[in-house]
Amino acid sequence: MEQVKTVFFLALLSVLFVFIGYAFGGANGMLIAFLIAAGMNFYAYYYSDKQVLSHYNAVEITDKNHFIYKITEKLAQKANLPMPKVYLIPDEMPNAFATGRNHEHAAVAVTQGLVDLLNEKEIEGVIAHELSHVRHYDILIGTIAAVFAGAIAMIANMMQFTAMFSGGNDRENSNPFVMFALAIILPIAAAVIQMTVSRSREYMADEGAAKLTGNPSGLQSALAKLENFTKTGQMHNATEQTAHMFIINPFSGKDIKFSDLFKTHPSTEDRIARLEELKHNFQ
Repeated sequence: MEQVKTVFFLALLSVLFVFIGYAFGGANGMLIAFLIAAGMNFYAYYYSDKQVLSHYNAVEITDKNHFIYKITEKLAQKANLPMPKVYLIPDEMPNAFATGRNHEHAAVAVTQGLVDLLNEKEIEGVIAHELSHVRHYDILIGTIAAVFAGAIAMIANMMQFTAMFSGGNDRENSNPFVMFALAIILPIAAAVIQMTVSRSREYMADEGAAKLTGNPSGLQSALAKLENFTKTGQMHNATEQTAHMFIINPFSGKDIKFSDLFKTHPSTEDRIARLEELKHNFQ
C-alpha cells in the first residue's frame, strides 16, 4: 500500500511539473517538462538521499561503538529493520531526519546539537521516530518531495522574472500576467502537497516510536526540548524545501504568520498531547 502511495505521489508531482512546462512554453514546454520530470524521478529515487545528506554536510558514523550507532542498531533490530547508515550533522541546532529509497538503503541523521541537548531516553525516542518513517517508506516520499519542491520553486522564480521582462508579448501560452500568477500559485500548490504528506505521517511516526521504545515520555520530552531550542536560532543551510523531512521544522522559530497556513508539521503541543494519550497502553 505504501508503494502505491509513493507512485501516486510521484505522478502528482510530475503532473504539476508538466503543467508548469505547459504554462511556460506551451506544447513544447510541456514535452520538455515531461522529460525533465522523468529524469528527476529517476534521480530522486536513486540519488536524492545523497544530495540531502551532502547539503547538510552529514558525516557517516562508522564506529560501531559510537553511542548513536548503538542506539540505532538496537532499535533497528527491535523493529526488524536492516541497519540503516547513521550520520552526524555538524550543526549546533538540535534536529534529525531520515532519508533513503527503501528499508535496505535508509539513513538516519542527527545533528551535534541534538546529541549535546538530549539524554539517552530522549535520543532513543527521536531515533525510533525516524525508524518509523523508514518502516512506512516516508523517507522516499519526503526526499522526493524535497527535490521536486526545490525544482518548482526555481522554475517559479524563472517564470516571475520572465513575466516581469516580457513586456507586451502576447504569444500563445506566454501571457506575462498568467505566468506571474502561476509563479505565485504553483509554489503554494507544492507546499500544500508537502504539508499534506508530512503532517499525518508525523503523528504516525510518533506513535510508532512510542510503541518501539515502550516509552512515550522519552519522545515527549525530546520534542519539547527541540521545539524550545529551535526558537533560539536556525540550522545552517536549512531550506524550506527540506523542512518537512526533520522531526521538528527548522523554521518553527520564524515569526511569519502567513507561513503558518503551510506548516509541514503539526504543532508540537498536539504531538505531545497525542503521545500522552498513548501512555495508558504502556502502564
